[in-house]
Amino acid sequence: MNAHYKRLLELPDAGSETFFLWGARQTGKSSLLRLSYGGAKWIDLLKADEFRRYSVNPEYLRQEAEQERVKFVVIDEVQKVPALLDEAHWLHENRGVRFALCGSSARKVKRGAANLLGGRGIKFELYGLSGHELKDDFDLKRMLNNGYLPRIYQSASPHRLLNSYVSEYLKEEIAAEGLVRSLPPFSGFLTAAAFSDGDPVNYVNIAQDVGVSREAVRGYFEILSDTLVGRFLPPYRKRPKRRLAVAAKFYFSDVGVVNFLALRRHIEPGSELFGKAFENWVFHELCCYNAYKEVYAEYSFWKLSTGVEVDFIVNQMECAIECKSSRKITDRHLKGLRELKKDHPKVGRRILVCLEPKPRRTDDGIEIFPPQSFLDQLWSGTFF
Repeated sequence: MNAHYKRLLELPDAGSETFFLWGARQTGKSSLLRLSYGGAKWIDLLKADEFRRYSVNPEYLRQEAEQERVKFVVIDEVQKVPALLDEAHWLHENRGVRFALCGSSARKVKRGAANLLGGRGIKFELYGLSGHELKDDFDLKRMLNNGYLPRIYQSASPHRLLNSYVSEYLKEEIAAEGLVRSLPPFSGFLTAAAFSDGDPVNYVNIAQDVGVSREAVRGYFEILSDTLVGRFLPPYRKRPKRRLAVAAKFYFSDVGVVNFLALRRHIEPGSELFGKAFENWVFHELCCYNAYKEVYAEYSFWKLSTGVEVDFIVNQMECAIECKSSRKITDRHLKGLRELKKDHPKVGRRILVCLEPKPRRTDDGIEIFPPQSFLDQLWSGTFF
């Protein structure tokens, strides 16, 4: 398998807007930018010579742009030299130059109080491959084992590439940028966080496992969030009748990374690990849809203190989505969606995504979709 997939994220025409393009490493940001803006002036801060040149003399950007009379500039990995944002701001305001500012981490930019162009820069985010982007190449089992990063999804040896990704980026580069003081505890934290992917975060338990403070664990999760390695899913907090869970969940942005960190060599349908990966994938698709279609939906999860839950709530009960990696759905799989209806009678569509071969609808209105039908319905905009 060696295909180029058309990405669903639509970027502005060259020179029409200044924008930020964020995304985790290897999601395909640079490839998308080169495909979209082949004739632009390009600054790649991953190149050591360019990094040194602009970090020492950020004013070179302004001087070169004026001399070359360029109107559109792409800066790749802009977070490595935040001072360039001041020059980009000046050129945007005074010379009408527009920028595509690409990065895999907004942490240095945010924490360093760098210039974010006074709100003038539109923000986009590119995720790993969506099943909808893959079209006929969509293979759920491959996706849940290899992950969503384009190169790794297509690889016949994903474990080797994931090893490189985790060791060279998640551990060494994050440490090299000064985001963590000591690599061994952070490495242990990554493993502990992977084992709890998709579960409510228990800072105390993870801190005890890793041997650091609870505050350090909170900081580590912030690093993963800021570097777009993962994101939190908050609990739904409106409680008309019963006590709800209060701890947020955390999902890694790539399930292949989770598999590697949690020592899952290969997962098969029917296993508990496949079910956890399946839930991560559904959330990934929801995030892709939200970003690329600019829906701006708010996601949360609903969970009673008794443990009964629904994986994803869209907006204020506009839609509820549950994931079950079972080939045969029974009443026990539907308990969460039915309990939700008792507490929130006005809930919109109740959807269960599973491995049954065909879509169907239960007598009480729960819609059951296999993965491909779920993708088709989601991306056609019929859910929300």
